[in-house]
Amino acid sequence: MLCVFDVNETLLDLAAMDDLVGGTDLRREWFGLAIHTVLTVTATGGYQDFAGIAGAAAVEVAARHGREVDLAEIGEGLRRLPAHPDVEPGVRKLREAGHDVVALTNSPLATAEAQLQNAGLATLFDRIFSAEQVGRLKPAPEPYRQVLTACSAGPGDAVMIAAHDWDIAGAQAAGLRTALLARPGVRPLPGTPSPTYTVAALPELAELL
Repeated sequence: MLCVFDVNETLLDLAAMDDLVGGTDLRREWFGLAIHTVLTVTATGGYQDFAGIAGAAAVEVAARHGREVDLAEIGEGLRRLPAHPDVEPGVRKLREAGHDVVALTNSPLATAEAQLQNAGLATLFDRIFSAEQVGRLKPAPEPYRQVLTACSAGPGDAVMIAAHDWDIAGAQAAGLRTALLARPGVRPLPGTPSPTYTVAALPELAELL
């Protein structure tokens, strides 16, 4: 099976950004606005660099609360996010079981490579893919299809693993199997097909596959 991992929040813990953006609530508001922008841009047929979207969202949320942010610090913080504790053992179990493991993110490729390197995960992934390479952000179908083509895999031979309901929905629409990583507060998207798998931690997925 080709295991395709989302990166931010799925592999890496955004809680490390709390001090840079003004606390947990502002971090959630910031990332929520960034994702809302991604979905809007994608639904209207456009493309914007995700790093630019994240930066603009950080500035906007800070302004709403009478604060300022240093975009250089935000960018550096994103590149140095730690991995969630279940990630390394879970990915190792998948590899030991013979599955291929790749990453697919909306972040620019250079950012994603730095993120996985700094989190100590880079050697666990066969390849890293970015939506930047096809000029369309997830959940548009092109990023998922890019991975399938590059890895010579059929949709039914790949599973998208993400902690985001919209990413799961995008992968489902592209024909992939899906695994929702139900981190705290994560629920399936209402009104859409259920994920193929739902797990609370990554080692569980290796058992299911």
